[in-house]
Amino acid sequence: MKQLLVLTLSLLIGFSASAQLSKAEKKEWKTKYKAYKKDLEGFKNLVEENSTLKSQLSTTKRQLSTLQSQMGDKDAKIAELQDQVTRMQVQVAAAKEAEQQARAALGNKPAAQPSPMSMDGVVFKVQIGAFAKKDMSKFFDNNPMFSGQDENGLQKITVGFFRDYWEADTFKKYLREMGVKDAWIVPFKDGKRVPIKDVLEGVI
Repeated sequence: MKQLLVLTLSLLIGFSASAQLSKAEKKEWKTKYKAYKKDLEGFKNLVEENSTLKSQLSTTKRQLSTLQSQMGDKDAKIAELQDQVTRMQVQVAAAKEAEQQARAALGNKPAAQPSPMSMDGVVFKVQIGAFAKKDMSKFFDNNPMFSGQDENGLQKITVGFFRDYWEADTFKKYLREMGVKDAWIVPFKDGKRVPIKDVLEGVI
């Protein structure tokens, strides 16, 4: 079969290629050509088989081109993923470095100071009203900016948390402009409500 294919290809190319053959090769191929003149059926089959092989070769080339294109797309995707992995590795390394620096800073940090929201010392709040039938105590927990005290059957609601009297006074004025006409400043000392005169001298 292979010999038939070789012979057919030679015949299709034609005698134009014979100029490139040696004398011995020319003689050999002329002999083969004469032999096939006597076998037209075999020659016909050879040509048809050659045509089929060419068609298969063309199909295979198209499939190969498609596969190469798909491989190119996959290679591009792999490169993109590798780039993402590299960026993530850089980010992880930076995060670890930041964590180490934070741990080192915490290790060298001086003893923690009292929270600025601590009730120690003098604190000013702004009372916005006193209510007999409105219990808002559920909103007081863990919220120093909003609190209240029960006194004589009334719940006195305060908002804000200021160390500076004048900041509290400015906040009070804003509340009054917003319609809270009864807003007024109340001072606390070490967590206890005290008359304003007891702390006024030291803060004004």
